[in-house]
Amino acid sequence: MKLKIIGLLSIVVLSFSCKKNDSTLSKDNEILEKTVISDTSKIKKLINNLEDSHNNEIMVVAHRGDWRNAPENSLQAIQNCIDMGVDMVEIDVRKTKDGQLVLMHDTSIDRTTNGKGYVNEWTLDSLRALKLLDGLSVPTEHKIPTLEEALLLCKGKILVNLDKSYEIFDQCFEIAKKTQTLNQVVIKGNKTKSEVEKEFGEYLDQVFFMPIVRLSDSDADNTIDEYLELEIPIAFEFTVPQDTISIIDRFKSIREKGAGVWVNSLWSQHNGGHDDEKAALDSSVYDWFVNNNIDMIQTDRPALLLEYLRDKGLHD
Repeated sequence: MKLKIIGLLSIVVLSFSCKKNDSTLSKDNEILEKTVISDTSKIKKLINNLEDSHNNEIMVVAHRGDWRNAPENSLQAIQNCIDMGVDMVEIDVRKTKDGQLVLMHDTSIDRTTNGKGYVNEWTLDSLRALKLLDGLSVPTEHKIPTLEEALLLCKGKILVNLDKSYEIFDQCFEIAKKTQTLNQVVIKGNKTKSEVEKEFGEYLDQVFFMPIVRLSDSDADNTIDEYLELEIPIAFEFTVPQDTISIIDRFKSIREKGAGVWVNSLWSQHNGGHDDEKAALDSSVYDWFVNNNIDMIQTDRPALLLEYLRDKGLHD
């Protein structure tokens, strides 16, 4: 049985108010002030696709959102993914000095904001005064979002992979529960089945959990077999440093048994050299993923990958 939340997704309308003459509204507030409607048909379709390892549609996961066109892990980066039809957005979660959860990949804020220091040295209010930087390190009007804001934006529209969250998932869980987005959340970890049961067991029937398996590890086959024998996961994330690793031949049978196969197209060490930057020059690079029975791809170029898959009839 796959690891999934059981329940009904209700339609909830949330409104964000603002003063009509307040000219200081940031771009993020403009996103949040829009009426947010949970589309049950859309999210059900995404969940059904996630649970179905046998169909031909390949799911697209946007790494840190659409970070080439908006600051990474920003609300705008997420909104761009929703607008273009991405299936899942990957976002990173960190805890502030005062125990609040925000979106930030690094432990420090140096690379992505106009501030300095570690996330856990700053309070939420102080972080909110900073500006997120764009890809050229230029300050923008975008602010660091809270996890709650991000999940409200995603609600009913897109699946969400919470990265950097395994150790703080008890708090993430409460926020997902509060926002009624538990059925959209995917958690991953480089853990054996027994480790996950011990450390994460109380959540396994309420969220999707996906094991990460590095195919270069000597015990990779055993880890896969343990999961397949005890309880088939929603999918495996595989790191493929070389495209000659024999376990790749197992991808077809893994999907036949009911688990999806996720491989990153981000950097060459994840996919044996079949990466996004090569695909930007020649999109046929993505043929390798299709030909090797991979049905979930995390990418740094979601628009390019969607165009490729749609041309192949592999994505709506």
